Amino acid sequence: MDFRLELVTVPVSDVDRAKAFYTEKAGFNADHDHQVNEQIRFVQLTPPGSACSIAIGTGLEDSMTPGSVQGLQLVVADADAARAELAGRGVDVSEVHEFPWGRFVFFKDPDGNGWNVQEIVRPS
Repeated sequence: MDFRLELVTVPVSDVDRAKAFYTEKAGFNADHDHQVNEQIRFVQLTPPGSACSIAIGTGLEDSMTPGSVQGLQLVVADADAARAELAGRGVDVSEVHEFPWGRFVFFKDPDGNGWNVQEIVRPS
């Protein structure tokens, strides 16, 4: 039996601002944007090449504070290229950090939700 993680809710304070950030700056695909009713809006966004998406919206998870999710991780083949692409799109992204377990860059969405972008370093 497979147990696939395919959707993670990310709490935001302004859905339109967050959607613009994730699509225009971070390069995510906008899969769905549906106003279910007056209380619920569901927006699904997927990083390029990812099997897992994020959900932002209203009425999805009221117990989560905008900006409270930290350590969301994307994996890339080249941290330098990922940094250049994100910076080129206007994301305030860190320099590349070298660790024994990978090369990383870090960024936050407009609410402060934190993302790690990892290039995995394989032992030789």
